[in-house]
Amino acid sequence: MKQTVLIVDDEQGIRQSVRGLLEDEGFGVLEAVDGEQAVAMGQDESVRMEGVLLDIWLPKMDGLEVLQALKRSRPGLPIIMLSGHANIETAVQSTKLGAYHFVEKPFSADTLLLTLRHALKETRLEAENIRLKGAVDDSQPRIIGKSPVFLKLMEDLRFAAQANASVLITGENGTGKESVAHLIHLNSARAEGPFVEVNSAAIPEELIESELFGHESGAFTGATGKKIGKFDQANQGTLFLDEIGDMSLKTQAKILRVLQEQRFERVGGSRTIEVDVRIIAATNKRLEAEIKAGNFREDLYYRIAVLPLVVPPLRERKGDVPLLINHYSQFFSATYGRRQRHITAEAMDILSMYQWPGNIRELRNIVERMIIMTRGEEITPVDIPPVVLNAVRVTPGALPTAGGMEDMLGTYREAKEAFERHYITRQLEKHEWNISKTAEAIQLERSNLHKKIKQLNILHPSVD
Repeated sequence: MKQTVLIVDDEQGIRQSVRGLLEDEGFGVLEAVDGEQAVAMGQDESVRMEGVLLDIWLPKMDGLEVLQALKRSRPGLPIIMLSGHANIETAVQSTKLGAYHFVEKPFSADTLLLTLRHALKETRLEAENIRLKGAVDDSQPRIIGKSPVFLKLMEDLRFAAQANASVLITGENGTGKESVAHLIHLNSARAEGPFVEVNSAAIPEELIESELFGHESGAFTGATGKKIGKFDQANQGTLFLDEIGDMSLKTQAKILRVLQEQRFERVGGSRTIEVDVRIIAATNKRLEAEIKAGNFREDLYYRIAVLPLVVPPLRERKGDVPLLINHYSQFFSATYGRRQRHITAEAMDILSMYQWPGNIRELRNIVERMIIMTRGEEITPVDIPPVVLNAVRVTPGALPTAGGMEDMLGTYREAKEAFERHYITRQLEKHEWNISKTAEAIQLERSNLHKKIKQLNILHPSVD
């Protein structure tokens, strides 16, 4: 089937020459003479297009406005920007807004075709990858982020993957510890081997040994046949012991012996079985405290915590919240066969301010609920579940009390502006009014921080 490309340019000569080039290469072609026509075509679901060549300078609507509108109606559509008056700032801005690439006029036919083919291929592969992952399993939190703490975790993860030592992953419930364990395995020398999971908290104490080591026929009542245990299954691969902090001391002792000797016997058996297994363990408990309380073996702790990794809670990586929300919005829109709805800036601000006590697992649940329940074309603050809205409501101590702020009077926009002013002022004070350090700390571009300071009329204390 032909791939169809929309050309958006107010110059007829350019449209005609690009049309001829694309048709010669086997593409279908659509044309729009201005931004309004392009946006209308993007909103019309009966119009099929796989890519867009979009001029920056257009009558009626600026090319960047058209870019944003098309991305709202068709989030996965690859858009290549064209301009004869290119500058670095415009190119960077268009990329941030979702453009695939920026091509300067006059362009060569080879350059344009190569860029277009790359865009269409990458988009197709990405869509296929998302579809396959969703078809197999998307119940686990996604490894997505760009915040400093997340990037530090990814760096530590890469080093851990290259080694063969035991790894202990700690973090709150719902932070994605299992996904981190999967990623370590997939990037290790054992990637071709099995990845076997054991949820220590979900298996009854009387069955845990059989689950881990297997059993022989007749070993206990109900053991009608031989069972291969998890250690056996994970041979030459990785065994992931989730919630290891919930294991009994008796089971911990048996795990320790296997880790030391790499051998064991099945329940009811006498034959020694040798295995080559790497252990990755995870827990939401502080094992050091559990050791002091007598609930966890210190020798086992040092055996499994050779390479400790801490998965940060979502409240410590606020910059990743929009990325995760957009990912799950796309996934659940596809899952339920709905067009992806644009999340307004106000709604995204509220979701980003929420503390997410359930972390990524809770975020996934909230986004799914919004996708199912939202009836309008956009997700606005009224579509956000009350549990989030009630928690985000600013308390009297969170903002200055002057002017009746303790009662949160005024509109949502006024409340948001007051919060931003208070937050940025406190961050500036914390970093001694150093703009660069403050911008880095709050993950905001320096130029944008300058604009915010001016917009919110934040004055340095030395200014009368």
